[in-house]
Amino acid sequence: MADRRSATIKDVAAAAGVGIATVSRVFSGTGAVADATRERVLAAARELDYRPSALGRGLKLRRSGGIGLIVPDVTDPFCAELVAGVLACARTLGGHVIVDAAHGDPEREAEIVDRFVEQRVDGIIARPAGETADWRAAARVCSSVVFADRILPGLAEIPTVLADDAGGVRSLAEYLVGLGHRRIAFLGAAAPGGEPGVRERAFRDTLERLGVPAEDDLVVAARPARDAAYAAAAGLLQRRADVTAVVAAEHLLGEAAVLVARELDLRVPADVSIAMVDDVPWAELCDPPLTAVARPGRDIGYRACELLLREPARRGRGGPVRLPTELVVRGSCGALRAGRR
Repeated sequence: MADRRSATIKDVAAAAGVGIATVSRVFSGTGAVADATRERVLAAARELDYRPSALGRGLKLRRSGGIGLIVPDVTDPFCAELVAGVLACARTLGGHVIVDAAHGDPEREAEIVDRFVEQRVDGIIARPAGETADWRAAARVCSSVVFADRILPGLAEIPTVLADDAGGVRSLAEYLVGLGHRRIAFLGAAAPGGEPGVRERAFRDTLERLGVPAEDDLVVAARPARDAAYAAAAGLLQRRADVTAVVAAEHLLGEAAVLVARELDLRVPADVSIAMVDDVPWAELCDPPLTAVARPGRDIGYRACELLLREPARRGRGGPVRLPTELVVRGSCGALRAGRR
């Protein structure tokens, strides 16, 4: 027996008792359609198992119907969670996602943005590497741009979803001070002369508020790359044997601190407590398991996609959306031993 003929837009129009143009407006989302008429068209489409052509809609609207997503590195555990959140939201809301990685290179990121604009994606979600890309132009051509996990100076009009990193570092610093630590190092500060990031400022401000000196020699600049992180951690722990706790600003720096401590035969936490920002899967597998600030990567991705697709009225209003972090206490931090004060 021959396959049943696929329903067409004409069939839906006839079944709903409306014109073809009305059916087109319902499925394209353009033009005014009365609620009762829209429901009648949708009911007829369901009854006929009608599937509008995504390619046809894209050609008429001069858009691809996709969301462009730019992250630094798809293999990074936090970025992988962010991507998973965007994909989950897009699947729920009927969108599809095109993913690319800029690897922290602003020039490469600008090329990706230009390509997405040429493809006429419906919107772009990015964890931006820098200001090289023309984000304002991209937002004008696409329906919107949303930043995830990073905000760029001078682009306050771009809606942004962030983790409450300041709150997470604050809770971690308070926890270590509560354990009796006073010589606490921060690994991952801005380069000398650079503007301190949110995490570094929260660390310094919290120690100052608690009456603990944030010694400049213990606030160490380090890039989140394995070689640079290892060199910074080794320099810190060899130069300052009196350090009793280390706060790593992100997971590659935390990994470096753990490796250097092992190579120097420092016991964790008996000789030095170690904690980090980003609760990546390997943190729980360390010996001892690593105390960490859990940042909601998946929720950030989901919320950014939701903001792009579902809440255009909120874009650019009320400042960044901040999602809470959580301090996960494990065995890598301990009370300060007598004689090390």
